Amino acid sequence: MSHAWMPASPCGDGCLTEGAPTVGLPRRVLRYSAAASVVFAALMSAPMLLVLGSKWRERLVRTVFRSVLRAFGVRLIVRGGDDFRAAPAGRGALVVNNHISWLDIVAINSLRPMRALAKVEIGAWPVLGTLVRRGGSIFLDRDRLRTLPGTMTELADALRSGSLVNVTPEGTTWCGLASGRFTTATFQAAIDGGVPVRPIALRYRLSDGRETSRPAFIGPESLIASLRRVAALRGLVLEAHVCPEIAPGRAEDRRSLAALAEASVHSALGTVRIPPQRGRRRVTATRAACDAVAASAGYNVAAPLVRAAATSSGRDAGASPGQEPTSSPGHGGAISA
Repeated sequence: MSHAWMPASPCGDGCLTEGAPTVGLPRRVLRYSAAASVVFAALMSAPMLLVLGSKWRERLVRTVFRSVLRAFGVRLIVRGGDDFRAAPAGRGALVVNNHISWLDIVAINSLRPMRALAKVEIGAWPVLGTLVRRGGSIFLDRDRLRTLPGTMTELADALRSGSLVNVTPEGTTWCGLASGRFTTATFQAAIDGGVPVRPIALRYRLSDGRETSRPAFIGPESLIASLRRVAALRGLVLEAHVCPEIAPGRAEDRRSLAALAEASVHSALGTVRIPPQRGRRRVTATRAACDAVAASAGYNVAAPLVRAAATSSGRDAGASPGQEPTSSPGHGGAISA
């Protein structure tokens, strides 16, 4: 079931960039084995979380997520956000990011472990679903509209109590060469909770600097298909730009707050928002954006980059109604993990 307010992405298989270097079958098998070992070790050590202090508990969880990235051969580069990583526990914040891949969740939690607003289906995913459930996620049932107010109240309560909660306000995944608008309901939870918003901008590239959409989780594909593409890539780099915090009270309403957060992400990535359009014009505009970014990254995109919105939709980890425009702050220095 779907609803008129449910965000949809026109991105599909045609958005996947070509020419990325890959590893051989033995290395791929080794990566799967390493990832499975990390998750198994995490599940076995779960009882320790009950007796460890908050500092050691956070360090252990962060190590698990970073180990998942390493298992799949992903190099994480973090730009800015020293204050975010060093902030003491107990200070709530709504952490928002552009949404491209299931790896987004892993990357965000490798910076700081946190709860997430996730669609109910993610709880049933193999491997990642287990980690998300154990992390205390708040689940959103997009097929039952009447549950949305209660979910937003639960989110506001979690923020007010001092939790960091990760939300992907685009409401669905995009290929990374194009992106969606930030919906607004979750930003109302930040206002009601009296907490800041921390935008994080994510970008996937190869070791030679070219942007790649290969890690994207888009269209009607399964999680397994996306896992296979990631496991096959050689030299995958995930850049996380931790943007300056948006303090409580800086925006007068949730629309303005969503616009500020969206603008921060685009400013960090050096991208431009495409004005909202309908039907064929929207798909054409997205195709043009993908073509431009792919060409600047050195790709020759001969096939259409976007499927019709009626036949393609992305995967998501949280959604909410409403949409907003943009304008812009920046980022800082880089560390590698």
